[in-house]
Amino acid sequence: MKKTYPSIPGLEPDAWSNDACRGYVIMAMQDCGFSHEDICRVVRQLHEVFDFHTINEAKQKYYHGDY
Repeated sequence: MKKTYPSIPGLEPDAWSNDACRGYVIMAMQDCGFSHEDICRVVRQLHEVFDFHTINEAKQKYYHGDY
């Protein structure tokens, strides 16, 4: 049987959400002055990237990039 532990309200682990990730990308792109059209293109591309790549692949891309 798996042991469970109560969580402290407000300190629960973050839940992964593709939509939250899209929101972060939109906010960052707006902050950097990207056009509405460019933001739409990136958000559409994210749908495809989420379908064809794992979370681990995305982390490795970030960890090994020069960003």
